[in-house]
Amino acid sequence: MTPQRRVFPRRTAGAAALFRPGRRALLLAAAALAATGGAAPVGRGTDAPGDPYDTLRRRWLGISLGTGYDPTAEPYAARLAETGALARDLRASMAPAARSLWPGHPFDPPAGITLSYGRLWTMTRAYLQQGTGSTADPALLDGILRGLDHLSATVYNPTTTRYGNWWEWQIGSPRLLTDITAALYEELGEARVDAACAAVDHFVPDSALADYSGTSTGANRVDLCRSVALRGILGRDPAKIALARDALSPVFPHVTRGDGLYADGSFVQHTWVAYSGTYGQVMLDGLGRLLALLAGSDWEVTDPNRQIVLDSVERAYAPLIHDGLVMDSVNGRAISRGHLTTDDRELLRSDHYHGHQLIAAIALLTAGASPAERDRWHARVKGWIERDTVAPILTAPQFGVAELARLHAIAGSPVPAAPEPPGHHLFAAMDRAVHRGAGFTVNIAMASDRIAHYECGNGENPRGWHTGAGMVSWWAEGTGDQYTDWFWPTVDWYRLPGTTVSTKRLADREGGEWGTARPDTRWVGGTTDGTCAALGQHLKGLGSTLEARKSWFCVADAVICLGAGITCADGVPVETIVDNRNLGASGTQRFVKGPNWAHLEDHGGWILLGREPKALREDRTGAWSDINTGGTRERCTRRWQTLWLDHGTDPEDATYAYVLMPGASRRAVARRATDRHWLSVLANDAARQAVTVPSLGCTAATFWRAGTAGPLSASGGASVLIVRRGRTATLCVSEPPRTGEPLEVVWDHPVRRADRADETVEVLSTGRRLRVRVTPGEACATHVCEVTLA
Repeated sequence: MTPQRRVFPRRTAGAAALFRPGRRALLLAAAALAATGGAAPVGRGTDAPGDPYDTLRRRWLGISLGTGYDPTAEPYAARLAETGALARDLRASMAPAARSLWPGHPFDPPAGITLSYGRLWTMTRAYLQQGTGSTADPALLDGILRGLDHLSATVYNPTTTRYGNWWEWQIGSPRLLTDITAALYEELGEARVDAACAAVDHFVPDSALADYSGTSTGANRVDLCRSVALRGILGRDPAKIALARDALSPVFPHVTRGDGLYADGSFVQHTWVAYSGTYGQVMLDGLGRLLALLAGSDWEVTDPNRQIVLDSVERAYAPLIHDGLVMDSVNGRAISRGHLTTDDRELLRSDHYHGHQLIAAIALLTAGASPAERDRWHARVKGWIERDTVAPILTAPQFGVAELARLHAIAGSPVPAAPEPPGHHLFAAMDRAVHRGAGFTVNIAMASDRIAHYECGNGENPRGWHTGAGMVSWWAEGTGDQYTDWFWPTVDWYRLPGTTVSTKRLADREGGEWGTARPDTRWVGGTTDGTCAALGQHLKGLGSTLEARKSWFCVADAVICLGAGITCADGVPVETIVDNRNLGASGTQRFVKGPNWAHLEDHGGWILLGREPKALREDRTGAWSDINTGGTRERCTRRWQTLWLDHGTDPEDATYAYVLMPGASRRAVARRATDRHWLSVLANDAARQAVTVPSLGCTAATFWRAGTAGPLSASGGASVLIVRRGRTATLCVSEPPRTGEPLEVVWDHPVRRADRADETVEVLSTGRRLRVRVTPGEACATHVCEVTLA
C-alpha cells in the first residue's frame, strides 16, 4: 500500500475552513495553505516553515475542523451558526467553582471533567471556524482560557489521583484537552501547553501503552495512542510520537480471543461483547485519524499489518451496515442510549446514529487506502447515503463540518453508488450472522461461553437480558426505522423477535454488569457458503432453568427456524417469539392469518409448521430513562404486532418450526405455504435438526451430537451444508463445539470425484457416497469440499 501523502484537498475559490485572527497569523495561513494543500496552520511565533511538529498540528486541525468547504453554503452555514450560538450560551453560563466549571456538572463523578472539556472544545471550534458569529471573538477566547486554567488548577493536573471511571481520565478528557491545545496553541502560551502535556503524562503515562492488556486493548488502545501522539506533537517530543505509533501495532493483527478484530470479521470489546458498531467504530475512526495524521512524516505508520484494518472495512464492518444503520446486535449497551441530553444537545443515538458514525469513519480511513480500495469504499458510502431515508446522512446532526465535508465530497463524486450485495456473513467469533436476499436483510444474535447474553453498566441497558437468546432482527424495504423508532423503550423485553424465553421475571442487571452474564454453552455457530447458511445455538436461559436447541437455515428468500429440546422448570410459561414488529405510533398495517401462515402488511410473512401461534396487537408506552439513567424522561407510545408460540408451563422437549419470509407479499406467503415440495424438515429434536429445499439444491443440518439426518451423517457436533448446482455440489462443514477434534461427515449421494478441498478436509471416499474427514481447529471456521456428482 502506498501511503496517501497529500491528505487534504486543495481549497476551491471562496471556500475556507479555519480563520486565524491577527495579521501575522493570516500571513502564516496564506503561506501554509500553499504548502499543505488546504490544511490550515495554528502556529506559535517560534514555529519555522517546514517544522514537522507544526506541520502535523496543522494537519490535525484539518482532520478535526475540516477543509475544502464553503462556510456560507448549507449544510455548513447552519451547523456553524449552531456551534456559535451554543458556544455563546456556554460562555455565559460558565461559573467556575471549587468542584465544577458549570453549575450542575460537578467533577465527581469525573464525567463532569470530560463534559467540561467537551464544552470548551465547542467554544474553541466557534472561535476558530468562520461563520459561527463568534469567529476570533476575544471574549470567547477569554472564556476558553479561564475554563482551561480552572480545570488545570483544580482537578486535571499531576497532583490529582484519579477516581471513578478510568475512561474519563485516560481517554475522554485527554482526547479533548489535546484537541483544544492543538487548536489554540499560539494563544495558550508555553505555560498552558506545558501544563496540558504534564496532565496527559500523568493520566496517560508511557506504562499505559506498555502491555496490550486490561483497558489498553482494541478501541481503547487506539484512543490512548491518539492522546499520546498529540501530546508528543504539542510537546515536540519525538519519542512520544514514536511510542504512540508503535503502540498501535498490537491492534492490527487478528486476535483469537478477547478484545480485537478476528479473522472472520468479528470485533469484540470488554472481552465478551460483540461491539463492531460502537467500539469498533471508535477504533476505525481513531486509526483513520492517526494514519492520516502521520502519513509521510518521520513517524508514518509502516507496520504491514495495518492492511488488516483496511481489509476489515469490507469484511468486518460493511456487512453489518444496512441502508445507513449499523445493526443493534453489535452496539452493546448503546442500544439503550436513544434520546440522551449530552454534549449540550439532544440527539437520537439510534442504530442510524451509530451507522452514520461508522460510515464517517470509513470515509476518513480512505485517506490511507489504495486507489482501488478508495473507489470501492466510496461506492459503498454513496449507496448508504442514497438509501438512508430514515435519517439523512448528509445533514446528520451529530456531525461537525469536517465530517460533513468528507461525506458530501463522496456523495458528489462520479463513482456510482453500490447496492447492498446479497449473501451471508457469519461472524462465528462473536455469535452473530447477517443474511441478505433481494430486498431484505436479516441479523441473528446468539450467546455462548465466549459472548455475553448482553452488556449493561454505567446505568445503561439493564434489561437487555434476552438480546442474545436468538434474537432475529430484519428489515424489508421501507422498514428502515423498525429498531430506530422508540423500539427499545417500548418493546416487551420478554418478547424480543426470534427468541425462546422463560417468562420468569428478571431483575434489572440480572447476571451482572460488563458482559459477565454468559451461558455455560459452547455449541453456538454454523457454516456458510457465502449464500446459504446453517446456524445453531444451544440456548440456556439467563437466570433460568430454560434449555433449548435453536437452528436457522438461511436460503434465498427465507429463514427456516427450528427449535427442539425446549425444557424448563421455572414454574412459568415458556414462549418462542415468532416475531414482534414495531408498527410506529398508530400503525394500521393489516395482519392476516391463514390456515398455516400469517402476513403483516408492508413487512412480510411467516409459514407456521405445527402448532397454532397466538397473536396480539397492543400499544406499549415507555421512556428512554426506563432503560438508561441518562435517557430523557419523555414517554412515548408505539403499536406492536406480536406473534408467538406458547410452549406451556415447564415444557419438556417442546419443539417449533416456522419459516420467516421478510418482505414477501401476502400472495407469495400463501402460495409457499401450500407448496408441499418446497421444504422438507428431515429432523427436529435435541440430537439433530435438518432441512432440505429441493428447488434450491440445499440440504442443511445441525448435529448437536453424532448422528444422521436424512442423507447427512456426522461423527460429532457439527454444522453441515450441501448446495447442489447442476452437476456439482459444495459441502461446507464447521465444528461449533470447537473441540478441534477430527470430524467425519458422510453425504449419502453418488459422487464421481472431489474437485477441490481445503487443506483441512481429507476426502476419504467417493462413489456411492461422499465421506470426508475434517480437522476443524477451534474457530468454528467453514471447511469446504467441492465435488462433481455421479
